[in-house]
Amino acid sequence: MTLLERLKMQWPIIQAPMAGVTTPEMVIASANAGILGSIGAGYLNADVTKAFIQAVKKETTKPFAVNLFVPNVINATQQELEEAYNVLKPYREKLMIADEGALLSTTDFDAQVDVVIEEDVKVCSFTFGLPSEDVIKKLRDHDIFTIGTATTIEEAILVQEHGLDAVVLQGEEAGGHRGSFIEPFQLVPLQELLLQAQGKITIPIIAAGGIATKEQLQHAIEAGSEAVQIGTAFVVSEESGAPNVHKQQILLADEDVTALSNVFSGKLARGIENDFMIFMEGNKIAPYPYQNDLTKSIRARAQELGYYSLMSMWAGTSLHLVEKGTVQEIVDRLTK
Repeated sequence: MTLLERLKMQWPIIQAPMAGVTTPEMVIASANAGILGSIGAGYLNADVTKAFIQAVKKETTKPFAVNLFVPNVINATQQELEEAYNVLKPYREKLMIADEGALLSTTDFDAQVDVVIEEDVKVCSFTFGLPSEDVIKKLRDHDIFTIGTATTIEEAILVQEHGLDAVVLQGEEAGGHRGSFIEPFQLVPLQELLLQAQGKITIPIIAAGGIATKEQLQHAIEAGSEAVQIGTAFVVSEESGAPNVHKQQILLADEDVTALSNVFSGKLARGIENDFMIFMEGNKIAPYPYQNDLTKSIRARAQELGYYSLMSMWAGTSLHLVEKGTVQEIVDRLTK
């Protein structure tokens, strides 16, 4: 059975699970357009994850995925967190944000896995690492299709050996966070990853990174992938939850204006380069997910005020090739 048959997809496209951008409307529209919609649940707690899933199920009976962040918290001392917090104080003052102090991050991963099972979700994908054997067994016992994320062939082999059903090969061109989990972290172009996978990866491959046109999609399929995962092209969709200023910055780009940075979350991610990314480089950055929590209020206030110079505007290297429209219109451009 092919990946498309297993996941009941008309087209070999997965809407990338973009935490903070994906809305129920986007996932529903993706399912109705014949592709696999994905809930980006990485930053949600179990209750909100459940409500999100139920909102989607209310409007479609087609399969969709839930993406979870595998917990991999790097221990940080209170002093390290305070230093990283103090670096951000000028931005907090500029945006008139109250002093909060360094926050400690928590995760709801196990409870989210239980929600995925309880709500009978058909597909569960993972980013930032490998779930435990117990988690994989629990999902398999409930006939839930599992997808891992890899940024190198070494990571892809581990995903395969760990028993997941498919793997997303994420090239360096991809927008948003790198799914890397083996150090030293490497940047490998998508086409090179697909070439390296030949003869080594036997589970279905989903290509991700810099895919925004029908031609790029076809090229990835010809290179050995059964489907592609696309994010940036859907960020600008009408159903997207991205701020209008984020969408406009993508639509106004006439070339690749992205850069990789860890200043927003503590983990390397690709987005439209702006002042915050440039000025924060070289300063004390807390490890993920602490830095993400430390900058959360700054990003939220900047979004309210339309200060895109202080926002995390994730986008891949093909951002200049995307066009606005509904999810259905974007899928049509990619497939017809």
